[in-house]
Amino acid sequence: MTQLSKIWLSSPHMGGSEKKYVNEAFDTNWVAPLGPNVTGFENDLEAYLGNDSNVAALSSGTAAIHLALILLDVKPGDFVICQSFTFSASANPIVYQCATPVFVDSEPETWNMCPKALDEALLDLSKKGRTPKAIIAVHLYGMPFKADELRAVADKYGVPIVEDSAEALGSTYKGRKCGTFGDIGILSFNGNKIITTSGGGALVSKHKNIKEKAVFLATQARDNAPHYQHSEIGHNYRLSNICAGIGRGQMEVLDKHIALRRKMNAWYRDFFADVDGVTVFAEPDSDYFSNHWLSAILVDEKVLGKSREDLRLALEAQNIESRPLWKPMHLQPVFSESEYYGSDVCEHLFDNGLCLPSGSNLQIDEIERIKAVFVDFFGRNA
Repeated sequence: MTQLSKIWLSSPHMGGSEKKYVNEAFDTNWVAPLGPNVTGFENDLEAYLGNDSNVAALSSGTAAIHLALILLDVKPGDFVICQSFTFSASANPIVYQCATPVFVDSEPETWNMCPKALDEALLDLSKKGRTPKAIIAVHLYGMPFKADELRAVADKYGVPIVEDSAEALGSTYKGRKCGTFGDIGILSFNGNKIITTSGGGALVSKHKNIKEKAVFLATQARDNAPHYQHSEIGHNYRLSNICAGIGRGQMEVLDKHIALRRKMNAWYRDFFADVDGVTVFAEPDSDYFSNHWLSAILVDEKVLGKSREDLRLALEAQNIESRPLWKPMHLQPVFSESEYYGSDVCEHLFDNGLCLPSGSNLQIDEIERIKAVFVDFFGRNA
């Protein structure tokens, strides 16, 4: 029996011109973590994001969060608030700094950090003399968080925001690009993201001196001296010129990729429009524009008599990848002792949510295979 080809959740999608920039790097022997592609990629991102953005291209989004915390002077013993409903890379850099994470629940509209729960956490921590050094808020699956509300709460207590926009390049809130709302923003170009540099990320700031300090720290914090001298601890976090070349080619097709992912999300919304018990994750109103990096659904087992896991296994049987939503950080073994503020919103999302194939390179026959599983599973006509 012939094995069905794998349909991935979100696979890399090349545009065609990436090789041109990579070949230029080889032809000119720029194979180091500096060079014209690095500069060009940063310039492309700054132009795309607008809002006086300054971008430092780095080796990963995780590296960008780590540097953001260093730049915000997070030190051992400090507290950092983090959205619980996210990937572990949002929270791990807190521990890199030997600081203490405090997790906050989501709200049901955008699935992102709940402003009310954040206010509760900051008030309680402030009363205890433990005002956090930073807040890490995430635009989950490409959906912008409630930027105005979160900013109002953060400013009330004087705590800066690290904006984790790893999944949200191209998304906007009230017409403004995600990645530009935080005191420091971060992006990711991992292989499964909306565009990729194979592995890579970026740090975003309105202030040029922040970018310059990030680059300094990302290149081992070498002082300006003819010999190797270091007055600060640095990191090997700069993006290579070769990977940046991939990124320059990917920037040329970014908007096309966003349109294709949004089209796939619309396809899911259309299919499930008359399926009771299934809700497709979508923007709450016109203020929000999601790149729909991943399309996700909530499955109500009480209505359907079938669970999220039943659907995942049905897709897996046809070699179609799907994945439960992020397991909240406060439920993870490594963070089980951490403080948590909120209710059970993110726990409900984890228990009932499923990410579906969302790539910008999904083919018609692959979509038909996905549809066939749905038709069989939900018992509706094609």
